[in-house]
Amino acid sequence: MSAWAAEAAPAKVNLHLHVTGRRPDGYHLLDSLVVFAGVGDVVRARAGEGFAVAGPEAGALAAEGDNLVLRAARALAQAAGVSAPVGLALDKHLPVASGIGGGSADAAAALRLLNRLWGLGWPEERLAALALPLGADVPACVASRPCRMGGIGEALAPAPRLPAFGLVLVNPRVALATPAVFRARDGDFSAPAALPAGWADAAALARDLGALRNDLEAPAIGLCPPVAEVLDALRALPGCLLARMSGSGATCFGLFAQAAGAAEAAGRLPAAWWRWGGGLHAPPG
Repeated sequence: MSAWAAEAAPAKVNLHLHVTGRRPDGYHLLDSLVVFAGVGDVVRARAGEGFAVAGPEAGALAAEGDNLVLRAARALAQAAGVSAPVGLALDKHLPVASGIGGGSADAAAALRLLNRLWGLGWPEERLAALALPLGADVPACVASRPCRMGGIGEALAPAPRLPAFGLVLVNPRVALATPAVFRARDGDFSAPAALPAGWADAAALARDLGALRNDLEAPAIGLCPPVAEVLDALRALPGCLLARMSGSGATCFGLFAQAAGAAEAAGRLPAAWWRWGGGLHAPPG
């Protein structure tokens, strides 16, 4: 029996998220500075058949009929003309429907992993183009590097130079459906953020981000009041420079000067919540 090959699927965090417009087909246009945290799921593959889900958050997927990992695998196999069966497994650590791209990260990890396992040699850009129909966050998750995301998720550009900083991620264990949050949003659209070329330290980053927002935060709180409780708890933590919701929620983040401080702060939050603290994901190479 062949050994499993593994690929990390790190959590995506939207440091800001502006809804800048809406296309005639109904898709919203976004502007976001995206980073990836040092926590995530793991996707595994080997020659064979089958799909299994395990891990501390696996229970939330028990009733799911068609996981994004399987959809990504089928899309790549069809596009590349690969007919060999593959066995896939997902080790689930991120909460489901939580605004940190868990399913999108899983799909992107499957694309990277099978691209390698099947010896396709496709560049990131080709994988990202294949990924867009799977979800708006999947193209950014293919690279899993800090980036500026625009359009409906397909317009990716390098992020400004980022300083070292820590993140606390917190989810009140309430799933939020992205379409419902977008439907609850009202008011004018936002302009894209004007960002500098980089920041000297975490305090400067937090200061500039503080002038921006997540346009989905208010509608998410209206649908899920615990989001406001999480934000209040984050802002009360010593050393928290900024607290904001990520994506369409309900996960929120706190920005800290150092990864160690974020890890310590996460332990102060209620154990009933899903919480994590640490630094950014370090891509291989």
